[in-house]
Amino acid sequence: MISVEDARQNILSALIPVSTETISIHQAVGRVLAEPVSARRTQPPADLSAMDGYAVKAADIDRIPATLNVIGESAAGHGFDGTVEAGTCVRIFTGAPLPTGADTIIIQEDTTRDGDQVTITEGAAKGTYVRPAGLDFTEGEPALTSGHKLTPRDIGLLAAMNIPWIDVYRKPRVALLSTGDELVRPGEPIGPTQIISTNSLVVAAMIEQAGGEAIDLGIAKDNEESLRQMAQGAEKADLLITLGGASVGDHDLVQSVLGKDGLQIDFWRIAMRPGKPLMFGDLAGTPMLGLPGNPVSSMICSYIFLLPALDVLMGRPPSRPRTIPAILSHDVKENDRRQDYVRAEFIGEQGGLPLIKLFSNQDSSLLTRLAKADCLLMRPPHAPALKKRQQVDISLLQSGYPDV
Repeated sequence: MISVEDARQNILSALIPVSTETISIHQAVGRVLAEPVSARRTQPPADLSAMDGYAVKAADIDRIPATLNVIGESAAGHGFDGTVEAGTCVRIFTGAPLPTGADTIIIQEDTTRDGDQVTITEGAAKGTYVRPAGLDFTEGEPALTSGHKLTPRDIGLLAAMNIPWIDVYRKPRVALLSTGDELVRPGEPIGPTQIISTNSLVVAAMIEQAGGEAIDLGIAKDNEESLRQMAQGAEKADLLITLGGASVGDHDLVQSVLGKDGLQIDFWRIAMRPGKPLMFGDLAGTPMLGLPGNPVSSMICSYIFLLPALDVLMGRPPSRPRTIPAILSHDVKENDRRQDYVRAEFIGEQGGLPLIKLFSNQDSSLLTRLAKADCLLMRPPHAPALKKRQQVDISLLQSGYPDV
C-alpha cells in the first residue's frame, strides 16, 4: 500500500489541463479563466456624485450658512454642460457627473432651497461625497488571473470592465462507469439480493458542482463483454471513473479485461480508511481513477483525490480540504497504520468552538451516518490517542471540499 499523499501526487502529476474555449460572460459562472483579464475601461469614467444634493466649490462654503445661485442640474446619464463659478452651484443626483468647476457635494439634507437659490446649512471638506474617476479601476488594470474560478461577483466585475467574452478551460468530461451484477438504478425492478446504485449519482453531483461534466456510462455487469463494451464510452473523456471493481476480489477482472485494451495500473491500494481499494492508472491514454464500491469510501475518496484532480484539469492549483478547530466530546483511541477519515457530528460548543462526537460505527457502507455527519476528523497513520476536551482540526462536510 502507498500513502495518501503519495497516491495524491501520483494522480495529480499524471494529469494536464484540458483545452480552452471562448464563452460569453452570461455562461461564465463557475468556469475557470484560461487567460488573465484586464479592464477595458475606467470606472467610474468621470468624477461622480455619491449622494443627492448640490455640487459646489469648497471655497464658497468656508463660512456657514452660505447662499449660492443654482444654475442647473446634473443627473446620471445627463450631465451639466456649464461651469460652476464662484457663488454658484448645481443640483446633482447620485451617480451624476460632477460639473466642471465643482469639487464638493453638499447633501440635500444640509440645505434649504428657495427658488434659484440654496442656503448651505452644514459645511463639508473639499472632495466630500465625490467618487473620483478610476476609484474602482482604471483601463488596463489587471483584474482576474488565469486559474481563477469565476463567482457571481466576478461576473459583475467583468461586465463593469466591458468584457463580454472570456477564455476559459472547457469543462472536463468525466466518464462514470459503475460495475457489479448487484446494482440497479433507483426506481428499477430490484432483486432480493440487489442494491441501489448510489455512487454514480453522488460522484456525478460532485463533478458537476466542481465545474466538470459528468457522463454516466451506466452499470457494467461482472463479465468481460459488458465491462469492455461499456468502457469504450470513455474514449473521448478526460478522465474515467470506475465505481467498484477495485478490491482484491474483483480487481483481477478489471485489470485483465481493461488490460487487454491498454490499461496500465499505477497503484490500486492505499493506506487509507475508508478507501483502501483505490486504483489509478491509464486506459489507452485516458487517466482512470477506480473508486471503491462502498458509498462512504467512494465519496471521501472523491473529496481527497477527485476534486483536486478536477482542479488540475481546469488549470487550477490542486486544492486541499481546509480545516477549522473543534473540541472532542470523548476520548479517542490511537490510530493504526492507515490514515483515517472519521465521520463525526456536532453536539454543541465549548469555548466558541464546535463540540464533536465521533460515530461509534464507522462502517464504510453506512449512508445514514454519512448523511448525518457534519465533519471529518483526519487521523494520520499511528496517531496517538486523544483525550476528551482536546482540540482537534476538522473539515466540514459541505458542498465541494469539506469547508466552512
